Parts: sequence; C-alpha cells; structure tokens
Amino acid sequence: MSHEQEAARRRTFAIISHPDAGKTTLTENLLLAGGAIRAAGEVAARGQARRTTSDWMKIERDRGISVSASVMTFEFDGLVFNLLDTPGHEDFSEDTYRTLTAADCAVMVLDAAKGIEPQTLKLFEVCRLRDIPIVTFINKMDREAQDPIALLDEIQDKLQLDTSPLYWPAASGQRFSGMMDLHKQEFCVFDRKPGEAPKIGESERIAGDEASLKAALDDSVFEELSEGAEMATSLLPEFDEQSFLDGHMTPVVFGSALRHFGVLELLRTLHAYAPPPRDQKAEKKGEPITVHASDKPVSGFVFKIQANMDPNHRDRVAFLRLCSGEFKRGMRLKTTAGKQLNIHNPMMFLAQDREIAETAYAGDVIGVPNHGQLRVGDSLSENGDIQFGGIPNFAPELLRRARVKDPMKAKHLRKALESLAEEGVTQLFKPAIGSDMIVGAVGQLQFEVMTERVAAEYNLEVVFEPAPYNVARWLSCDDDKVLEAFLDKNKSASGTDLDDAPVYLAKNAWDVGYAQEKNPDIRFTATKERLL
Repeated sequence: MSHEQEAARRRTFAIISHPDAGKTTLTENLLLAGGAIRAAGEVAARGQARRTTSDWMKIERDRGISVSASVMTFEFDGLVFNLLDTPGHEDFSEDTYRTLTAADCAVMVLDAAKGIEPQTLKLFEVCRLRDIPIVTFINKMDREAQDPIALLDEIQDKLQLDTSPLYWPAASGQRFSGMMDLHKQEFCVFDRKPGEAPKIGESERIAGDEASLKAALDDSVFEELSEGAEMATSLLPEFDEQSFLDGHMTPVVFGSALRHFGVLELLRTLHAYAPPPRDQKAEKKGEPITVHASDKPVSGFVFKIQANMDPNHRDRVAFLRLCSGEFKRGMRLKTTAGKQLNIHNPMMFLAQDREIAETAYAGDVIGVPNHGQLRVGDSLSENGDIQFGGIPNFAPELLRRARVKDPMKAKHLRKALESLAEEGVTQLFKPAIGSDMIVGAVGQLQFEVMTERVAAEYNLEVVFEPAPYNVARWLSCDDDKVLEAFLDKNKSASGTDLDDAPVYLAKNAWDVGYAQEKNPDIRFTATKERLL
C-alpha cells in the first residue's frame, strides 16, 4: 500500500470529558471492542484492583483519575485508530489542550444525569478553536438520566452545536431497555443481567416496527421511545456529514460504557464519519504553507513529552504526531533549530505496552526516545525546514517555591523539576536573584502529582511552600535595550523560564497592571506561543 493509502486509513481521535463522566471506562471498552486488548481492567473494583489500560501512573491508579495523556493504537474493520486519552482533571487542562492539537476528531463524553459541566465547556472551546469535529457519547443511561431532548437542547444552547442523534434511548435507569437505530430502524436491546459481567460485542437487534417493539418492551417504555424518536426525527436536523466535518454538527450515540452498551455503535460511528489526517498549517523559510497527509517528505510535531515511563531507565519519550510521508525506522529527522536525530527505536503504544514501529504514516503517533533533545512544540522533518503552528504555554495560576528536605540534594531536585517542566506537567521559573526554584501550575493537584513523581522517580522529598510571587507574565519588546533596562531595574521581580525567556514575577495582578502602565513599550503576556 502507498503512503497516501496508508494515511487515508488513519483515524486519530481524542476523548474529552468532565472528570467522572466515564471516559477511562469508555477508553478501555473501545479498545476491547476494537480487539486491541483481551480483558478489561477491573474498573468496578476498589482500591489497588482499580486500574485501567490507559492509566499507568501510580497516582492515577490510586485516585481513579487520568492525569497524563496516553496514546493507544488499534485496528478495526480495515482502519487504524489512534486513540489519544486525555487527562480528565481540570488541573491538567494544558496537557489536554496540547493533546487536542494532535487529534483530527474528538469524542465528547457526557454524563446523562449531569449534562454539560464546566470542564466539558472548557475543552469544547479548544475543539472549537481548531474546528475539530465532535462525536457525542451520552453515557450512564442505565442510571437515572435527564430527558434526552433536554440534554440535546443543552448541547445546542451552550456549545452552539447542532445535534443529530443517530440512536434514540428507550427510558433510563432501571427502565433503560436499549436504543433505536434511527437510520436502520432496528432496536438495540440492552440486556441487564444482575450479578453477571456484561459481554463485549454485538447487542441483540430486533426489528423496529411497532409490533416487534410492543412485544419486547413495557408499555410505558414503548410509549416513551415512540414519542421521543418521533420528536427527534421531526424536530432535530438530519445528520449532515459535511456540517460535522466543519465542526458545526455533532452525531449523538447513547449508551453505558460500564455495561459495554453502545460502545461498538460509537466505534462504528467513528469508523463511518471520523476524518482521515487533516491538512496542517505550517511555515517553510518564513512562507506559510499547508502540509498534506499525502505529501512525500516526512514531517511531524512533538505535542507531549513523558519522562520515566520506564522507571528503571531515565527515559524521555517524545510523542510525535506525524503529518506527512512514510516514516521508516532508523530515519534521520531534523528540528527547525538544526538538531539531527537518528530514530532507531521509534515506539507504537498500547498504554504501558510498546513495540518498535518499523513504519508509520501521517496520523500516527510514535514515541521517540531521547535524552532531553526534544521539547513540546518542536517540529521534525527530513530537511528541518518545516515549522508547524504554535503550541501555547499558559501563565500558571499558582506559584510555589520548591525546596528539597535534604539540602545536599538541591542539584538533584533542580534536575528533577527541569525534566518534569520539559514534559509540560508544570512550569519552572528561576528568579534573577537567589537560588530559589519557583514552580507554576494550573491547580493544586499538579503539585500533589509532582510530589508523588519526584519521590517515586527521583527518590527525593520535595516541599512546595508559598512563594513571594503569585503572578507570572512573559515579557517581550521590539527594542532589546528597553527590555534589558527594565529587567536590570526590576531584578527582584524578574526571572527566566525553562527556555531562558524573560518573565515578570509579581505579587498580584495590580503590580502587573502598574508595571505595564509605566512601561508601555513592553508586552506582558499570559501565553507564550512556542513555534513548532
């Protein structure tokens, strides 16, 4: 098969949701339905037994949340799917943002009882920025749920997204009986067998005519289904594939990930409608260009770094999203800064399991082992002359001073914090005066994860204390001398980030506003776009 045909077989999608909407369970069951894994993790179990294929970090297993983005590849019905699992917790929204830059499509998971929650809104905005098509999966229908029409209205109102249900549920909670396939006019039966593990695979389907449904369903459920399905088909727009690809319409599937119901239907919806690798905007020698998946030269960008995936080796794996060409093991690729990498052991992922990738194509995500040469946002290509659009850093909302309990290990702590900051887990600032290390994060949970990882991976006890600063802003100016003079005059409030970019460290937002007013030639920004 040519590299164009192989690229056309790729479907790269991310799953976004509010914490607890059931994203990890759905991820695992998509892998099961796609035949990628043979046994589900004991998701319903408690304590140590609660682990899933995509959550491999100890803190994730303990808390039952996903805090690092994993990549899983599987084949289904002639297509190759790359599933990008994203952190559900809002404290890791930046990691999710970066992962979405590598996705061509997203599955939005909603809890049928809660509808759209704040985190869903935040993540949806990211998809909207990038015009990423969204498939909606309304989960937990086997529990008491909101009225389906009300849920779809909420999606329409809050997300300005037309909804087109491909299936329609028959009741919810204890009365949930299945869903009607509105296209095929067949009914998928939900088989609730208490105490028995749900089976993976096809749901039983029966004819969707009135006589068959009346024979299979309670009268009240039948009435509810008939009325709901009629309203859905008469009031809601018919599915329009182009409108979906443009990011204006979302097809909707209902189900229960925990009971394996609706998962195969969701996978088939992705198979039918998810787009192949999209064109990517880039620059070549300062000129804007579009990189097509069918282009021959190999190119891609790093959207994530994961340190210490294997604790026995201080490995650093860069997740590279390929945008064009046919990548072959042993290839040499260059960054735009001119660094050359011989990629001898590229990896394909299935959560913790990894295997050497002999070839990979546009849409695939490969792991490139390296020792700190690659950073989030780097572009790689055969000639090193392609730069993809930027992946931004956001100003942290919390700043803490990092201190190691054993003062003799201060150097080790710096190294540990630098490598975790390179991953993009947190940000690291070095004030101009003193030897403090200031760590910036979006939320408190990031500091807890840092403490846990520094202890587990580097055997260091770190303490995060209140810092003399609460706000960080990146500085830029058209005149280098003006910026130098400002930094010199404000040494106590200035510093640098991991890339040695100048940063203003202030006590509060008022300080920033005042400094800005007094120095109109200097830009104080809350985001720093690192050109890929």
